Amino acid sequence: MHNLEIGVKDHDEARQGEALLLEATSELNNGRKLYIESYGCAMNFSDSEIVASIMTDMGFKTTSDYKEADVIFINTCSIRENAEQRVRNRLKEFKAVKSKNPGMMVGVLGCMAERLKAKFLEEEKLVDVVIGPDAYRDLPNLIDQVDEGNRAVNVLLSREETYADISPVRLNTNGITAFISIMRGCDNMCSFCVVPFTRGRERSRDAHSIIQEAKDLYAQGYKEVTLLGQNVDSYKWTSEDQLEKVNFANLLEMVALVGPDLRVRFSTSHPKDITDEVLYTMAKYDNICKYIHLPVQSGNSRVLDIMNRTYDREWYMGRVEAIRRILPGCAISTDVITGFCTETEEEHADTLSMMEFVKYDFAYMFMYSERPGTLAAKRYTDDVPEDVKNRRFNEIIKLQQKHSHERLLEQIGEIQTVLIENFSKKSALDYSGRNDKNATVVFPVDERFKPGQYVNVLIERCTPATLIGRIVG
Repeated sequence: MHNLEIGVKDHDEARQGEALLLEATSELNNGRKLYIESYGCAMNFSDSEIVASIMTDMGFKTTSDYKEADVIFINTCSIRENAEQRVRNRLKEFKAVKSKNPGMMVGVLGCMAERLKAKFLEEEKLVDVVIGPDAYRDLPNLIDQVDEGNRAVNVLLSREETYADISPVRLNTNGITAFISIMRGCDNMCSFCVVPFTRGRERSRDAHSIIQEAKDLYAQGYKEVTLLGQNVDSYKWTSEDQLEKVNFANLLEMVALVGPDLRVRFSTSHPKDITDEVLYTMAKYDNICKYIHLPVQSGNSRVLDIMNRTYDREWYMGRVEAIRRILPGCAISTDVITGFCTETEEEHADTLSMMEFVKYDFAYMFMYSERPGTLAAKRYTDDVPEDVKNRRFNEIIKLQQKHSHERLLEQIGEIQTVLIENFSKKSALDYSGRNDKNATVVFPVDERFKPGQYVNVLIERCTPATLIGRIVG
């Protein structure tokens, strides 16, 4: 889709053009191999499955070995500086392989593609094609341009694209768990974040297409789906005739009703949008997991204000109290940024005290790194010294490790329902799965059960990161 906004008539004509182009190119690409590597958030992995679907329709086959691929795509992340550096290093490895196979095509997808298109194409000449997260339908045209000897780029953002009609090709699937993307983009404009600039404005996917995807997965034997979005709680879909209106609580219930043994998870929740209605819906259905990822970022109200998080310390604590009241025992995880612009020692201490208040089950913790183009980069000076950031970061890590271990210790002696997902990474004699709270559980293999089945596990002990038990009953 090349335009930011496109009418219904033009939209239909564009789709017809896509179908003709796919038909023409599928025979040409028959037997060519595609390799996709994804970095960053779950949305990127979900997007890679959409890309694989489009490329499969074009006649490509997927491969897990990039050295034998005809096309290599790397789906990128711009959230952290170290993520970008990892991608750059990986591209150099791909370039070395390409030097031995000049016909190989290398493409960058996703957030870095939108942000660094000029660098990739002109300055560094590392890649042949650059594709933004809303331009995947243009792949047949872009591939064709590269085949003709040209570099190709499409990073235009859309106000409409949700890929609702594309059935994802599940990559590296275990056939048990799957992602379902329910919305794209973000309107929140947190000052540290590049997502609104790399993924565009917020738009929600047709609720019926989401339910149909969940039903299809359930029919194929999948036992767990995770609903994805930059901010799932702001999901809001209205039918064209205005007769149907579905919010996130409604959608959660609709997915939960697909099957009583289809587990439902979701991520991510913005504290300003997670309503009591969502919490009561979670409480109503046993197959909606009692786990909420609720990024706090900072425990100090002034820092939250310059982060443009639109809530303060007290509001966040009120949401946590509502979760504890409506969903006793619900696991809560978070994101924390330390060393944000102008953060003082007292404000850092507020973050530590917030962690003590919640005692998160898990946390994703980061030292602030300025991202070009963000509001923070334009408005504030990244003035916290690196050694101070590092010391505060280590204090946060140490405290979270303590809390994570405490939360696991609380579960010893419980009998928990666990979905067997695979064998343990450390031993083929043990199964591995997750419980309702998203904690990893490891237990000895029992020949009566296999991956994809639910079992009752008595939790007998734990490491600082894993529950260990045995099947009972």
